[in-house]
Amino acid sequence: MGAGEGSVVWEGCQDVGTGCDNPPHTLLGHSHPVSAHPAVTRATLLLSRCLLKMVKGNIIVPEDILSFCCNGLQGSTSAPRAREPGEQEEAPGAMASAPAAHNPTEVQMSQLVQPCHTNHRGELSTGQLLKWIDTAACLSAERHAGCPCVTASMDDIYFEHTISVGQVVNIKAKVNRAFNSSMEVGIQVSYEDLCSGKHCSICKAYATFVAQGPMGSKVRLEPVIPQTEEEKIEYSIAAERRRMRLVHKDTLKDLLTSSPQETELETRDGSGAVPAERTRVESVELVLPPHANHLGNTFGGQIMAWMENVATIAASRLCHAYPTLRAIEMFHFRGPSQVGDRLVLKAIVNNAFKNSMEVGVSAEAYGQEMSVSRRHINSAFMTFVVLDQQGQPRTLPMVAPEPGDGERRYREASARNKIRLDRKYVVSCKQTEVPLSVPWDHSNKVYLSYNNVSALKMLVANANWALAREKEKVLNPVPAPWAPKHGQSQWEQVPAVPCAPQVRMYTLEEDKFLSFRIEMSVCIPASRAFSLLSNLRRRHEWDSHYVSAELVQKVDDDDMIYHVVSQKLRNENKPQDFVILASRRKPCSKGDPYVVAFRSVTLPTHPARPEFTRGETLCSGFCIWPESQEMSKVAYYNQAMPGYLTYVTTNVAGLSSDICSTFEACEKFLLKNKEDLISRLQDF
Repeated sequence: MGAGEGSVVWEGCQDVGTGCDNPPHTLLGHSHPVSAHPAVTRATLLLSRCLLKMVKGNIIVPEDILSFCCNGLQGSTSAPRAREPGEQEEAPGAMASAPAAHNPTEVQMSQLVQPCHTNHRGELSTGQLLKWIDTAACLSAERHAGCPCVTASMDDIYFEHTISVGQVVNIKAKVNRAFNSSMEVGIQVSYEDLCSGKHCSICKAYATFVAQGPMGSKVRLEPVIPQTEEEKIEYSIAAERRRMRLVHKDTLKDLLTSSPQETELETRDGSGAVPAERTRVESVELVLPPHANHLGNTFGGQIMAWMENVATIAASRLCHAYPTLRAIEMFHFRGPSQVGDRLVLKAIVNNAFKNSMEVGVSAEAYGQEMSVSRRHINSAFMTFVVLDQQGQPRTLPMVAPEPGDGERRYREASARNKIRLDRKYVVSCKQTEVPLSVPWDHSNKVYLSYNNVSALKMLVANANWALAREKEKVLNPVPAPWAPKHGQSQWEQVPAVPCAPQVRMYTLEEDKFLSFRIEMSVCIPASRAFSLLSNLRRRHEWDSHYVSAELVQKVDDDDMIYHVVSQKLRNENKPQDFVILASRRKPCSKGDPYVVAFRSVTLPTHPARPEFTRGETLCSGFCIWPESQEMSKVAYYNQAMPGYLTYVTTNVAGLSSDICSTFEACEKFLLKNKEDLISRLQDF
């Protein structure tokens, strides 16, 4: 609205009526008379009319409001408040200053759900929600990049609740981490009921955006500097999520290769199945300026909304009911679309499970010339359910796929459903909800590895670690890496390098777990320490609790599965054994540590045996930070299980030094082997 009749201009403006350079701040306690400011006069009249209506309607007006109306509108006669040390004087025209956000890239959006945003049930359309999510995430990305950004991909989204008309959608987006020219934006979505004051989480999403310079050139991004504990955790785990995105296609391909060709398609009775061809939908949309940014590129959220629309129609044709979107599979945008493009949207039900169905949907673009081949923009897979009156999923009819491509899509949908369950089960739930020993197979190896590393990184980033013990470090001599000269001992001390004088032990009490961390600085390059400590087959050389470690399976260069045998516990008459997944990560960027994470898994080839007591570990491992070329800070973390609590608390209380002594033995092992050429070449 312009500054015409009926409008009040507040922000550092000139009063049109008087030519006064000062804004009308009488409501804030300034001493300008009300009569000199027509804008304030109008506000006073409006407030007076409201009060009169309240009095006529026998509505009791609180005393503090009456006092404000009688005194505040007449100008404050009290002395001005003394400013705190370092507080800046309020700038003219500023009504109030908002508190500074921790993250400068943070964007908050609140949208009131209107009837035009909803479906026939009065619930917010998921397509509209996707548009708002993409808009908020894009604004956050552009805040960091300082230039236009485009949506590159979106991770899995699980919608926990529906949102009704009249409720408020609150979206918070901020950049978690910037890589070279791409960045991860984290998005949190919740709704607010204005009548009851209830708040509820809807979903959490991660989107990848790419910064674009002039003529579409790549832009090198500045790194994100996390400030809060939450930001540090998201920053650290963003590298793991990026790794998982890059191998997503290979995971599906491996599962399809290893799974049997005979599926439910051939083994069940398909007499009542609905032909998939009946669910096919094709629609076209013309990209207009409101659908695109200022550079003419179509908003990713707009494309997602159109895709959701045709997918919903396809799902409705199978079940003859109104479906609810529950999840969207991770997807990537393959290319750009511009204003003037025609977008052809196709959808079909790929497979129907007992209570859910997968709909495949694609978007292709072409210009005015039909002779030009269509450009593939995006493909996505959406999971729908049909809810009964009690809000429970209904049983769905079966799908009869078309021969050829239809059968391929059918089998791929089954594989994706398996991956979806694994990912939601292992990745999306809280660490305390993940079972200790998750069954290992090739289909969930990426997600177990992600969970293994991210759990350790979350433990590392926790801000509540408390120093429990400090012990002076005794620098015992180690064999010199050179031949001794005349009169020189073979056990000559390694040349002096500044080292921290203590071994420090920290504890963390949280939820149901007592965790401990022990750290010290060691005169060894970080990469060398990483190579030595990630090889469990050599751990018995410094850890007296380990008897042996057998390499059972080399998953890839970064993940190994070991069968570990340890010493007998005091209250046991037989040794313990573990099946451990060891996941190691090199730094993704400067400042990141080297990570070696351990957790228990279950292997069919190594069941529990009577001669051992099967032990489990939820989260443990090493983090190694380079302090210089020849100096590293080595820290070991362990989330102690109930069987080890007495052992840990005895060491924390100072009644035993076993943990510190073991860690000092680890230092001697590192110093002794840092020049070992064979170990240097043998990472595993």
